Amino acid sequence: MRVLCLLALVCLLVFPIPVPGDWPQFRGPLSDGTSAEKMLLQWPTGGPTVLWKLAVQDAFGSFAIQGDRAYFLSTTNDSEACFALQLKTGQPVWATTLDRTIRQSSGGTGPRSTPVADGDRIFTLGTYLKLACLNASNGAVLWQHDLAQEFDGQLHTRGIDAYGSGSSPVVEGSLVIVAGGGSNQTFLAFNKLTGKPVWQKGSELITHATPTPATIAGVRQVIFLTKTGLSSLAPATGEILWRFSFPSQRPVAASPVVSGDIVYCSAGYGVGAMACRITRANQTLSARELWRTPGANMNHFSTPVARDGYLYGLYGSMMTDTAPLGCVDLATGQLKWSQPGFGEGELILVNDQLIVQGSRGELTLVNPSPEGYREVSRAHVIGGRAWGFPAFANGVLLHRSDKEIAALDLAPH
Repeated sequence: MRVLCLLALVCLLVFPIPVPGDWPQFRGPLSDGTSAEKMLLQWPTGGPTVLWKLAVQDAFGSFAIQGDRAYFLSTTNDSEACFALQLKTGQPVWATTLDRTIRQSSGGTGPRSTPVADGDRIFTLGTYLKLACLNASNGAVLWQHDLAQEFDGQLHTRGIDAYGSGSSPVVEGSLVIVAGGGSNQTFLAFNKLTGKPVWQKGSELITHATPTPATIAGVRQVIFLTKTGLSSLAPATGEILWRFSFPSQRPVAASPVVSGDIVYCSAGYGVGAMACRITRANQTLSARELWRTPGANMNHFSTPVARDGYLYGLYGSMMTDTAPLGCVDLATGQLKWSQPGFGEGELILVNDQLIVQGSRGELTLVNPSPEGYREVSRAHVIGGRAWGFPAFANGVLLHRSDKEIAALDLAPH
């Protein structure tokens, strides 16, 4: 019993449990696009109460929410900066300029990534692979690395050269982990307090996908989707645990989705989707393909959520404002149903309900079921291109376009 208690304590110290009510990173507290926090399950006519709206310059990332603050990346003139706001009022707290930004006619202007809020520190990875650690209280830069200069970063990789990096950092225990270095250092880990490099691994070409931390078969790992496929690494050492081939010539891809022992991935521009099952024999992990759909089930860059053995996501490549919401059997790849007209937006699962953000900013509340599309409520609060994920914490839904941010009161009454 003493040994089991000690092991449990070590797990808590190395991989701390997210604080209930926070949304501290890309795709939420568990990096899976879900929150168990209670939410208003039927929106009033005319939509939920709007707490505040704020005009912003271009960007397509999401929000990190910790306590009473929200953090996000956006543009300011020709630079990109990290901003901190009061969650309930939208009042600015601080803004820190980090690097130049990108202007691209088809892909849009501004950063595509999302900060990580980890206690008194905020971590960002910018368009041009500048990694920074900021003081959460005042935005002061505590340490930073230029991956392009220091680690032969992949600014010349096809797609990254045109659109910049869209990947976000992840924090695992004492480390902040990113993708973007060059040969023999694609995957990088830094001490989150000092910024000192801890390990450098791999020579894969990066995509826009953010790495997904997960525990599979009792083994903690961080899963990357690169142009050659999936690579799973041990967070503490960078050891390669398993790989699986899923080749793509372009960087446009969803982040890996983990549900139990199944890992799903998808990429646009005709690539398709794939799911594999991870098994453990003694101390070795291996991946076995369950299904693959070349040219189908594509998530152009929107990452689905998994619930009860099914994936709910926005499918279709280069269908900017028409991509459908669909339900796919995770074990077989069978499409159960498809509802057109959402576009290449994003979605999250809160209180066991889907919040779907269409590419033009419309929000739809959907009751997830493999039996068919079940719409509950709709609201349209913001305009512009809305390609970034909504975020939900402490009863507040934040969502944004390339023009404005809105905060909606979704706390149950």
